[in-house]
Amino acid sequence: MRIFLALFLSAILLAQLLCAASVFAQGDVRPRRAASTVEPAQPAPAPKGEWQTRSTAPVTSALVLPAADSNNEPTIRVALATDARSASISSTGHLMNATDVANTMVALDVARVRVEARLLSPVAPPADEGFRLSVVALASRADAEQKAREIKEATNEDAQITLDNATKTWGLTIGDHYTQTEAEEMRARLLDAAIETSIVPLLPPGSTVAKSSTTPTSTNNSSSIRLTSARPTGPSREVVAFAAGSARLFSSSAPVMFGSDDEKTPVRFNDKPYRGRIEVFANTRGALTVVNVLGLEDYVKGVVPNELSAGGYPLIEAHKAQAIAARTYALRNRGQFLSQGYDLLPTTRSQVYRGLTSENALSSRAVDETRGMIATYNGEPINALYTSTCGGRTEDAANIFNDAVPYLKARECAAEGHAALAPFIVKTSREPAELKTQQNVTLARDVALLAIQNFTSLKTRVSDSWLDAEAPVSEVRTWLAAVARLSHQTAPTVTEEVNRPAAFATALSTAVYGESRADTLLNNADVDYFLAARDAEEIPQANRADVAMLLRDGYLSLLPDATLRPREPLSRGRALHSIARILEARNLLQMQKGVSRPTTENALVLRSTKGKDLPVKVSAEAFLFRQIGESLYPVSTIALVGGEPVAFHVNSAGEVDYLEVRPTANGAAADRFSPFSNWTTDLTPGQAQARLGRYASGIGLLVDLRVVARGNSRRATDLELVGTAGTAHVRGGRIRSALGLREQLFVVERRYDDEGRVIGFTFLGRGWGHGVGMCQVGAYGLARQGFTYEQILKAYYSGIELTRMY
Repeated sequence: MRIFLALFLSAILLAQLLCAASVFAQGDVRPRRAASTVEPAQPAPAPKGEWQTRSTAPVTSALVLPAADSNNEPTIRVALATDARSASISSTGHLMNATDVANTMVALDVARVRVEARLLSPVAPPADEGFRLSVVALASRADAEQKAREIKEATNEDAQITLDNATKTWGLTIGDHYTQTEAEEMRARLLDAAIETSIVPLLPPGSTVAKSSTTPTSTNNSSSIRLTSARPTGPSREVVAFAAGSARLFSSSAPVMFGSDDEKTPVRFNDKPYRGRIEVFANTRGALTVVNVLGLEDYVKGVVPNELSAGGYPLIEAHKAQAIAARTYALRNRGQFLSQGYDLLPTTRSQVYRGLTSENALSSRAVDETRGMIATYNGEPINALYTSTCGGRTEDAANIFNDAVPYLKARECAAEGHAALAPFIVKTSREPAELKTQQNVTLARDVALLAIQNFTSLKTRVSDSWLDAEAPVSEVRTWLAAVARLSHQTAPTVTEEVNRPAAFATALSTAVYGESRADTLLNNADVDYFLAARDAEEIPQANRADVAMLLRDGYLSLLPDATLRPREPLSRGRALHSIARILEARNLLQMQKGVSRPTTENALVLRSTKGKDLPVKVSAEAFLFRQIGESLYPVSTIALVGGEPVAFHVNSAGEVDYLEVRPTANGAAADRFSPFSNWTTDLTPGQAQARLGRYASGIGLLVDLRVVARGNSRRATDLELVGTAGTAHVRGGRIRSALGLREQLFVVERRYDDEGRVIGFTFLGRGWGHGVGMCQVGAYGLARQGFTYEQILKAYYSGIELTRMY
């Protein structure tokens, strides 16, 4: 009878356990209570027996859990880790914890805990899925070994070298079973080290890859603002917390929340501090998911400085635009990973979020001053996609993501019309030289260089007739005296022949060097060798060595018919050109060189060695020259957009009285400040075929690449792969990733062998990223032009409005 009673009680106990297990299993799919932007979202109270805690930690004090979304501010759940074996949670203050069903947080008697997932009952093994990183299309094994060393240095990960026998190119694989989050985080780290990689799924036979989450969401989605459901967990595993020395503190089958009792002492995950709270739960793969639960504003503060560097792009209006875009994106994509128990990832798959230590004063100010503000279209938050560097134009979303979105249209990355350059103009009241003869263009510069050195007898506005006229002896005498002054020499004694080439050469040499050094340094054979003029025999013996040396050094020029005409007077232009050339070559004109920053208020702005912008006012009567083609032309206005090589002279009043500018290769687009505004990549046909991978299967050996269609921004939208056995096409946003390029705004140049076969492709491109939505560096460029954050956002997102949500 006793045995029967014991068996009966055991059966009842087993039935109760099975019922409890059934209740726990239902918790995997139970949605959390829906919320709106009006009513704060709070965890739904659990029915009795659901999400029960098994905590054994002592309760020493209690703190009421504050609402993270007070004043209607939404809560964001960011997955800091999705497959962690363990997690360290700590605080320099009082560490608090609570289970998902608790209304209060309790203080722990330790400042640090280690959390692990422990098995309660056997579960079916998850489907075999994972990811690794790949580098392909390296030309040689030596290149692969060098790249492997760079990867090791950047990440401490070993890379395996591979050989593609079909294309005869080398490659690397990194990792053997990353989770998707780990793979994305590793790829981001490698990108920071300028190492391009691709993520390769390790799928069972017959599996397919899910559609990318970066595809823009249709604006007709009425449920664009969503909350997460309950975190996926179950009775098969529990969260176990340990103190130092492996002392078990408590365990819980429900998610566990950790926080600090003081906002000034944030909670830390693996010693990295985060605002808000840290939630840990065991996921369906038997590992830990670690989620940062915090208010939307605090989340955006951890995003903005990582998406737009405050050090590199320090303008508040650009950071405000980035803050609104990041806030809008988070709100629109909230619940993107609903089934996995969080909203967003901290990587480029969502937005780059790095917590409290990454916050910046300028970025935080931008977040605070735009609090609650989002971009809307027809009253709904937009999918605020943005790209690092758009290359001068953004693209229609339909051409990249195959999804037409009315506010994600191709836009010019610049102010409209002439307004694009207006803020950067430097002006002078001095009229440019009046020239019609091409050969006199360079002479205008020579005259300007000498004018700023106080040479007399120079015309204010030079003309062809003045330059071509004979140089009077009196003018040449005063010019040579000025040369001697700059050279710290005694003015030479001259005759009435000083305006003729031979005597002028000897006098100029004496004024510069203090003596006729040519007679000492050149022997007769040297002189005859350098005097290659057709009429060299007419040069007087006393001047031959001086003429030969000045011709050799390029300070004296022959006439177009290769004659010197030593008996004829020099023109003003020829004499002044010789003087300017020799003084400039000997650094006697006190010219300075640098690279300009964008001008402000008619000033030349230069970057100092200490990294600060130093403005130097440009005189109202300054000489201005701009390179157009191969020549420097006198102008009345110059645009200094930043990055232009400049040469200039500063007068005694501290103002620039002479300025010559060579245009920057990056042009005037608003994103010109990016190091990726222009780039070049070279690939052999084998390397290109290895990168294109499955797109090139079945075409034989790749022999050519042809862009057969372009979008509104001129990005390649249809790339034809021509092979020995057929053709294939890559379309839309896949082109960039398939080729492993920074952008798909490019043109292709080909290199041929002697038989006309393509042996190499050169991609000349602009930009970095997918090219849709707001250009981040372009936002900075527009801010430099005086655009407000609202004007910046409306320049990139068509037809939007800014709405304050709370």
